[in-house]
Amino acid sequence: MKKLLYFLLLPLLLCSKLYAQEGIPVYFDYLADNYYLVYPSMAGIGQGGKMRLTARQQWFDVDEAPNLQTFNAHFRVGEKSGVGAILFNDANGFHSQTGFKGTYAHHLQLAGDFRTLNQLSFGLSAGVILSSLDETEFRSVIPDPIISGVKNTTSYFNLDLGASYNYLEFYAHAAILNILGSGRDLYTAAEFDNLRRYLLSAGYVFGRGDFRVEPSVLFQMTDFTRERTIDINAKAYKDVGFGTIWGGLSYRRSFDGAQFISDGSVEPQNQRLQLFTPIVGVNVNRFLFSYNYSYQTGDIRFADGGFHQITIGYDLGEQPENRYDCYCPAANY
Repeated sequence: MKKLLYFLLLPLLLCSKLYAQEGIPVYFDYLADNYYLVYPSMAGIGQGGKMRLTARQQWFDVDEAPNLQTFNAHFRVGEKSGVGAILFNDANGFHSQTGFKGTYAHHLQLAGDFRTLNQLSFGLSAGVILSSLDETEFRSVIPDPIISGVKNTTSYFNLDLGASYNYLEFYAHAAILNILGSGRDLYTAAEFDNLRRYLLSAGYVFGRGDFRVEPSVLFQMTDFTRERTIDINAKAYKDVGFGTIWGGLSYRRSFDGAQFISDGSVEPQNQRLQLFTPIVGVNVNRFLFSYNYSYQTGDIRFADGGFHQITIGYDLGEQPENRYDCYCPAANY
């Protein structure tokens, strides 16, 4: 029965991957001082380096449910350059992606000395993604020509481009992900191109004492399908004796809805994606740990379970006297 369910849902899963999850999905781990995972221009933004390891699991009560693991590290090189690298594995049922990205960023100090954060940054990531579709478990009484019965694998190359402006407690970022349209014949029914995505975000940290608040927004749009979503975020920080504890809430909503049939009548396009994501974390010395849980509301849910994600981080290389003179956690180490 489970295999039959996956077979029936296969077109939906493929569309989900091809039209929304090409490359690394944009989830909420960027809120754990992990903006480099989304914006290549943030590689080496400070005077030291950051490492982040994330693990995300969706629907614990569903076999072979979507899951994602990422590891990234980025460092300052010289006065104006930053480098970084990302490894990721993204699996969804019979479909999986494994990839590597390498990044170079250039940082321009616009005014002030090295402790004044007033910086315009540009970054470029080049990546190779290995994409697989395992059809070895697909069975059909009547042979279907579009099912090969083997594990199909292909690789392709892509680029991400980003820009950031950081001024003290203010920041703004922009990126174009999957710039190239690389056709590939992983799926025997048709060839698909990568989806180009556009990202914009901005935020500000209010307060300069031991308690601070950080509102931010992130907008993303997929080029081919014109899907658009917005994240509205709020985080609060509290300095304590052993470090800093923080927490917040993110609300993601799509601008686009879908019509559906209910009791024989067509309902309006109000099936919009809605995700509520509380996040908590702690910084102790150079270590970071955070957890977030995403709960989907509305009529398009597949299950009652949510999305669990943890992030473990370590900051290195920078001495306290070289930190920027601002409350800017994504830039300071």
